[in-house]
Amino acid sequence: MRKSIFQAESFKGRKLTAYPAVGPEVTIAGGEFQNIPVDGAYVDGNLVTAPAWPAHPAFIREFLKVMGAKVAI
Repeated sequence: MRKSIFQAESFKGRKLTAYPAVGPEVTIAGGEFQNIPVDGAYVDGNLVTAPAWPAHPAFIREFLKVMGAKVAI
């Protein structure tokens, strides 16, 4: 049987967010679930997470910061 990302304890020792209903699985996987507003993003080192689609702008902004990208208009 193939292990899912959550069964593999992929998030052990990491703080992250996800859709609120997935919070228990994050904890089972060893992560520390962060309950943030639905339009926010959470950064833990090089890991950027967000709870749902309303957070796309915040997620992209934080992801680009982590990647060191600069956007100029």
